[in-house]
Amino acid sequence: MRGMRDVASDQIEAASIRGARELTVDDVRDMALGASFLGSGGGGSPRAVLLQLEAAFAAGQRISLIDLAAVPDDALVAPCGWMGAPTVSDEKLPNGSEAARGLLRLEQVKHQRVYAVCPIEIGGSNGLSPLLLAAQRGLPVVDCDGMGRAFPESQMVIFNVHGCTANPAIVTDDKGNTFVFDAASNAEEERILRVMSIAMGGACHVIDYAGSGYQMKQHAVRGTVSLAISIGRALRLARRAGQDPFQALIDCLRNSSYYCYGGVLVDGKVVDLQRATTGGFAVGRCVLEAFESAERIVVEFQNENLIARRDDAVLASVPDILTFLDRETAEPVATEQLRYGQRLKLVGVSVPPILRSERALAVLGPRAFGIPEAYRPIESIQGWSHDRSLLHSPARA
Repeated sequence: MRGMRDVASDQIEAASIRGARELTVDDVRDMALGASFLGSGGGGSPRAVLLQLEAAFAAGQRISLIDLAAVPDDALVAPCGWMGAPTVSDEKLPNGSEAARGLLRLEQVKHQRVYAVCPIEIGGSNGLSPLLLAAQRGLPVVDCDGMGRAFPESQMVIFNVHGCTANPAIVTDDKGNTFVFDAASNAEEERILRVMSIAMGGACHVIDYAGSGYQMKQHAVRGTVSLAISIGRALRLARRAGQDPFQALIDCLRNSSYYCYGGVLVDGKVVDLQRATTGGFAVGRCVLEAFESAERIVVEFQNENLIARRDDAVLASVPDILTFLDRETAEPVATEQLRYGQRLKLVGVSVPPILRSERALAVLGPRAFGIPEAYRPIESIQGWSHDRSLLHSPARA
């Protein structure tokens, strides 16, 4: 493109020499499983993206994963993902060109070629969608994301917590519409883009918070793509060997840098479920009745699972991760997949310290969702320590 600043192709090759990892089909399948877990019930189903990625591999396309340290400070990195209610995105398939069209427009607006892409959130389909864009454009994927999990609103991202702007936001849909949006604030971007997503059929692709390699190194949550792959691999290998997939999951998390506290909060059956698509979100509550005690655990969600309570006692809350998994296979179950009578385990996991700061909690803690209880770390509530087995029932609060 005339007048566009270009990052030389040999620079990308140099990043490849400095430890890039070429992903395999198994890596991507494992990542789909791991990202579903890290999504805390949200982020959208990865099924459609996974099918597209498998087709890309079959066509000979390649995807490289690079460490954030290998990205030049002045390179342009584009976080991307989808906005909308998961209940809609599970039924309304993309046409496959949305992300590539958005990336092209970002380059035109920024007058600079994009060096690499990364997930805006590692959860669900949004964890995988940058891989498809990378395959289409021949770009590397950076091993990081902007949330360390999934959150329902676009301003609930670590870049916003640290004062970065979402502008310009590039919005595309399956009908060929492309919008470049400069919001008065990051909160205004969420408010207006949520309405746009509804007008676009309930889901749209968004590239926002694009920044330099230096900015990403300062703010992004590192290593989350690799973690998602490791989680999926641990579950897959445990199933194959006839071992307990929940123990494999917990062991994998305990070996991670900062998701090291976690365990099963309840093992039970769905006895009540309320869910509605409201204002561009899947909102509701799910009630699990524990098999051993017949106690009932109520989980509230807004796309993602937000808080789990037993009576008036909080078992865990956002930003810590709460994910339902099939009690036999440990397959993550998203909020849009919940059904009456399902037999599930609810697993709670700690999140990186960067998401637990006072500044971060003001944006993505319980009270940002109108939940009255103050945040308490899950390991504090449950009395968990890092050097003990975490597969046990929740502590009495």
